[in-house]
Parts: sequence; structure tokens; C-alpha cells
Amino acid sequence: AGLPTTATIMYGHIDRPRHWARHLLLLRQLQQRTGGFTEFVPLPFVHMEAPMYLRGQARRGPTFREAVLMHAVARVILYGLVDNIQVSWVKMGEAGVAACLDAGANDLGGTLMNESITRAAGSGEGQEWPPSHMEQQISALGRVPRMRTTLYADAGPQRRAAAFAAAPLAAVVNAPAGKRQRSKQLVPLLALEDDGRPQGAEPTEDAHLLYQQVLLMAACN
Repeated sequence: AGLPTTATIMYGHIDRPRHWARHLLLLRQLQQRTGGFTEFVPLPFVHMEAPMYLRGQARRGPTFREAVLMHAVARVILYGLVDNIQVSWVKMGEAGVAACLDAGANDLGGTLMNESITRAAGSGEGQEWPPSHMEQQISALGRVPRMRTTLYADAGPQRRAAAFAAAPLAAVVNAPAGKRQRSKQLVPLLALEDDGRPQGAEPTEDAHLLYQQVLLMAACN
């Protein structure tokens, strides 16, 4: 018993190919016993701004060839057990996506929104691939795009329409370092109106915009 989940591997830092092979074999054994993995996602180490790399404690991530081989070998080792091999576009970029989809991968994952983890490590592949861009990339490779749910069922027409109708990303505004945003206060969950404002408070333009933005994020994802 358990929840369906994703299996991953972060590779290309202090590890070696023998560790990757052991990782894949252990995943295969675990999947044979539980059947709980819906997909496998190789995550190549992005080194440029990673603290362990800057301290001289890690390599410069996997080579392009190693990254493509990880997806290809995973398809062979997990064949018949894990149907979906996902390529991370935010880590591999367009060229890597094309190579991996030609080497065993069949999933591009999520569109993402304001992606920050990989960008903080130095990646320049962007923070979102809208559904329209994803479908263009897939079709250009001679493959057939299919929008899915988390558990790989076909996305319904309403979800598809919402995804394609999502507004462009708004710029992220962060408070300057060392400043405190005193206007943000925690309020009890039960003391909120449906639009997210405290009970009894008059609606403000900012409150409505925040509520709409969350809905757009959910719809886009």
C-alpha cells in the first residue's frame, strides 16, 4: 500500500557511473516489489552556482553524452516496470530534450512556473515552457504530444483549455535583502474569506490579484 510517486536520480556531482548503475538496479528491485513508481526522472547536476562545486567538492555535472545515456539506459533497465522516462527541460535545454526523446524518454514533465531551483544553480534554460511551446517542440521531433494528469491519464478538455488560456508569467518581486515586509501577517485559516482576505476586511485590489494568480498557477500546472 502507498501513494504513487516519482523516482529520481541527481547525478554528475561526486558520484560515478557505478553509483548510477547501482541506483537504477535498486530502483528496479523496489519497483518489482511495490509497483509504486509512475515515472523515472534523471536530474543532471547543474554546477555553475552550486556551493559544493564552488568549494571544489564536485565535478562540472555530467557530460551531454552521459546525460543522454542515463535516459537511454534507464529505459532498458526499467523496461516493463516503469513506463515513463522523463527528461527535465529546465536542466537539459532544447537540444538535450531532443536527444533524450530520441534515446528513450517519453515525457517532458511539467510546464513549471517561476522555476527557481535550477536557475539559482546557474541554468539559463528559463522558468517556464508553456503548453504551446512544449507541443511545438514535441511535434518538431515527429512525436505526438499528449497532455496528461499526474497519474498519466489523459487530461480532460477543461484542464487543457485552462492550461492554454493561462496568462503569461508575472515578474517575481522580492524584498531587498535585509528588509522586513511588515505588511504580511499570518492569520488563522478559518478566519479567511473565500477570496483569501481576513473575515470582515474589505476586498483590496492586491487581494483579488493574488487570488487570481494562484488559480492561474493551478490551471497552468
